[in-house]
Order: sequence, then C-alpha cells, then structure tokens
Amino acid sequence: MFAVAFLIKTAVDIFIAIIIIQVALSWLIAFDVINVNNKKAQNLIALLKKVTDPVYKPIQKYVPPIGGIDITPIIVILGLSFISNLFIQMII
Repeated sequence: MFAVAFLIKTAVDIFIAIIIIQVALSWLIAFDVINVNNKKAQNLIALLKKVTDPVYKPIQKYVPPIGGIDITPIIVILGLSFISNLFIQMII
C-alpha cells in the first residue's frame, strides 16, 4: 500500500511542477523574455497545454479570470494537494 501512496504522491508532485512551469512560462512570454516565434518555445508551450488543458478547461468554465489573471492553476494545485493528502491518509 505504501508503494501506491508513493506513486500517487509522485504523480501529483510532477503534475504540480508542470503547472508551475507553465505559469512561469506564461509570465516570461508576457514580459517578452521568451520569443513565441521560436520553434522550440512553441513546442514547449504546446506540450504544456496538452498536459494541463484537460484539467483547466472544466474549471475555467466556472471560474472566470479575476482582474485579467487566471487563477485556475492555483485552484488546481490546491485541489490536487488536498485530494492527494486525503487519499494518502486513507491508504495509510
């Protein structure tokens, strides 16, 4: 059972890291630090969108941006952390 808990915690941590990378990347794009015309940057952006959009889209239907800032990543991180901790405590 500890192996299952470890795998779930690791998967959630990796997904949270991907979300943080995507948020940092979006800010770097907004401040013109990263050129979106670069092919490698476009590939990275597309990859991150493919990974996170299935989780973001249902939440974005109900939570609009606040002051132009999308708070969906914060909600997803908090939700994943809560569900992961709850599930792991149920297993252990």
